[in-house]
Amino acid sequence: MADAEIIAVGSEMLTSQRIDTNSLFLTDQLNSLGVEVRRKLIIGDDRALLTGAIRHALLHAEIVILTGGLGPTEDDVTRDAAAAALGRQLLFNAEICNEIEARFRLRKRVMAEINKRQAYLVEGAEALPNSNGTAPGQWVEQDGHVVILLPGPPGELKPLFEKECMPRLARRLPGLVIRTRFYRVTGFTESDLDALIAPVYSRYTNPTTTVLAAQGDIQVHLRARAETAEEADALLAEVGDPIAELLGDRLYSRDGQSLEQVVGALLRERGATLAVAESCTGGMVGERITAVPGSSDYFVGGILAYSDHVKTSLLDVDPELIARHTAVSEEVAMAMADGARSRTGARFAISTTGEAGPESATGAPVGTVFVGFSGEGRTAEARRYQMPGGRDRVRGFATQAALEYLRRKMLAG
Repeated sequence: MADAEIIAVGSEMLTSQRIDTNSLFLTDQLNSLGVEVRRKLIIGDDRALLTGAIRHALLHAEIVILTGGLGPTEDDVTRDAAAAALGRQLLFNAEICNEIEARFRLRKRVMAEINKRQAYLVEGAEALPNSNGTAPGQWVEQDGHVVILLPGPPGELKPLFEKECMPRLARRLPGLVIRTRFYRVTGFTESDLDALIAPVYSRYTNPTTTVLAAQGDIQVHLRARAETAEEADALLAEVGDPIAELLGDRLYSRDGQSLEQVVGALLRERGATLAVAESCTGGMVGERITAVPGSSDYFVGGILAYSDHVKTSLLDVDPELIARHTAVSEEVAMAMADGARSRTGARFAISTTGEAGPESATGAPVGTVFVGFSGEGRTAEARRYQMPGGRDRVRGFATQAALEYLRRKMLAG
C-alpha cells in the first residue's frame, strides 16, 4: 500500500487564471494502481519553499510527483529544488542537450543558450523521454521513495506519465486496486444525512467515506482498497448497501450522475418530452437540462416568463390568478406549467416562480419558491419551498428542487 503527494510548481498556478488540472489526471492514474493521494500542494517559483515542501513530502509519502518548473528560465526551479531536497548535485547531460538542439533544428530554429538548463539531471536520476516537448521528465529513487519530475503542459505530462511512469510504478507497487461508489442525494441537509449514515460508515476505515455538500445536492463518496477488484467491491457493498437503504428514495444516483442526467435518462426511457417555464430561476433549469449531451432528444424548449405580462401573454396565465394570489403562488406555478406544456406540446412541463431577493415584490418571504408540474392527462400540481440564503443560493436551490420534483413525478407514474 503506497501513498503519494503531488506538488504543482509555478507562480502562475496561484493566480485566478490557471487551474491545476494535472493533479486530477495524476490522481486518477495513481488510484488505478491502488495508490492514495494524501496531499496536493501548489508552490510558486520559490526555490527554498519548494525544497522544504519536497523534504516534508518525503517524510509522509512513498511517491512524490512534481509538475511544472522544468523550463529553461531562471524561475524554473524544480530541478534545483529536487536536487537540494535529496542532497544531490545537478549534472549536465550532453546527450539530452543534443536531443533538445535537434528538436530546435527540426523547427528551423537555433537553440538559445538558456535551453541548456533543461539538460541538467538530478544526480542518479533516470531521464524520462518527452516526445512532445523539450524538457525530459526525471525519475529519482532514494531510500525507498520515488521522486518524479514532470513537465507542466498537460499535452506533455499526460503521455509521458502514461508511457514512462505507469509501467515503472506498476512494477514497483503491490497489486492493489481502488474501487469507488459515488452516491448523490437531494432533500437532506448535510448534518441530517451524516447523522443518518454515520452509524454505518464510522465503523470502517476501509472503505473511507466522505460527505460533500452543494446547493441542494449532497455527495457520498466511498473508496475501498484491496488486493483484487472483487474484494474491493465486496467492501463497498458491505458499507454502501446499508447506506443506500437508509437514504431511500432521496438517493437519485449511485454512479455520480448529476440530477439533470438522471432526469434526462428517465425522459428518454419513457419516450417523453419536457418544457420549462421559469421566472425566479431565469433560465437556470433549462441551462442544466441542455448541458447534458443529447438533451435535444427530450427537451423541446422553455419560456422565460419573468414579468407578469409574459406569464399572461405567452403562458396563458389568467390575470385574475395573479391579481388574487400574486405571481408567487401555487396557483400561478401550476398555470405556468400548464401553459408551457400546452404551448410546446411537451408531455411534461415544470415551472418556477418565487422571491429570490434581496427584497420581496409580492409580500411573500424572500426564499419562497413554488415549483409547478404539468403532465399529459394529469391535473397540474405545485409545491412550496422555503429556500435558505441570499439570491444566488435561493436560485440554485430552486433549480435543484425543480429537477427533483420532476424526477419524483415521473417515477410516480
